[in-house]
Amino acid sequence: MREAGVTVALVLIVLFFCATAPYFATSGNFLKIFVQIAINTVLAAGMTFVILTGGIDLSVGSVLALCTVVGATIMTDERLAPGTSIALAFAACLGTGAICGAINGWVCERWKLPSFIVTLGMLNIASGLARVVSNNSTITGLPQPFVDFGNMIFFGVFPSIFVIALGVVLIGWFILRFTVFGRFIFAIGTNEEAVRLSGHNPSAIKIAAFTISGLTAGTAAMVYLLRLNVGSPIAGIGYELNAIAAVIIGGTSLSGGKGSIIGTLVGACILQVLSTGLQLLGAEDNVKPIVIGAVIVLAVILDTYRNKFLRAMESRRSDG
Repeated sequence: MREAGVTVALVLIVLFFCATAPYFATSGNFLKIFVQIAINTVLAAGMTFVILTGGIDLSVGSVLALCTVVGATIMTDERLAPGTSIALAFAACLGTGAICGAINGWVCERWKLPSFIVTLGMLNIASGLARVVSNNSTITGLPQPFVDFGNMIFFGVFPSIFVIALGVVLIGWFILRFTVFGRFIFAIGTNEEAVRLSGHNPSAIKIAAFTISGLTAGTAAMVYLLRLNVGSPIAGIGYELNAIAAVIIGGTSLSGGKGSIIGTLVGACILQVLSTGLQLLGAEDNVKPIVIGAVIVLAVILDTYRNKFLRAMESRRSDG
C-alpha cells in the first residue's frame, strides 16, 4: 500500500506538470531530473535504515562535505596515478563516512542518547573537520577520467550518477527484503524489546544501521564529486533535510518499523519533480519550499491515517 500510494502520487504529479508546464515532457528535462535526484537518493537510501529503527541522522550532509574534501584531496595528489588516486579516494570516502556513522551509532547506544542530539553534534564536528582538511577552500582539478565518467549518459537518458544511485537503492532493497539483518531492522523499529527478549542484540543492529547511513553519505560524496567536480567544505548544506523528506514522503514511518527503500526512491523523485515542475511554471524560489514543506506535512498526516486503517484491518482479522 505504501509503495503503490506514493507511486500513484508521483504519476499524477508528472502528468499534471506534463499538461501544464512548458518543456517538462522532454528528454532533456527528464535527464536533468535524473541528474539532480542522484545525490539525495543515495543519502535517503541510507537514511531509510536509520529511520526504520526509530532513529534519525542529521549529520549526513556534513559527513558528505567532509568526504568530498577528503576524496578531492587524494585525487588531486600529483604523486598518485589517476587510477590509483580514484580508487583510494573512493575507499577513503566510504571509510570516512562509515567511521562517522559508526561513531553516531555507538554513542547513541553506549549512553542511550537520542539520535537527534548525537547526530546534531556530528553535524557540527564533520562540518568543522571539512573546513580544517580543505583549509576552508574549494578543491578542484580532479582527474580527467573521473570527470569523463561523471559526464557519461547511458541509453541517452540515464546519467552515470543516477545509475549509481539505482545500484545503491537495489542493494538496500535486497538487504531489507531478503536478509535476516533487514528483518531485524524492521523488528527493532516495531518492538525493540521483543528483539532483545528473543536473544539478539538491538544495539549492534542499530549501530550497523548508522554505519550504513555513513557509508551512503560517503557514496553520495563520490556522486557529488562526479557531478560537480569539486570538493567543498560547504557541500551538503540542507541535504540531510532533503533526505529525511524523501524517506517520509516515500511512506516510511518516523516511529520506525514500517516503510521501504523503493518508496524512498519514489519520494526523492516526487521532491525533484515538484521542484522542477514549479520552476518551469515560473514559481518563485521562495514558493518552492512552501509547497514541498506542505507535501511533507501531508505525507505525515496520511501516514497517521494509514496506520490507523492498517490497525483497524488487523483488528477485524483477529476478531474474525
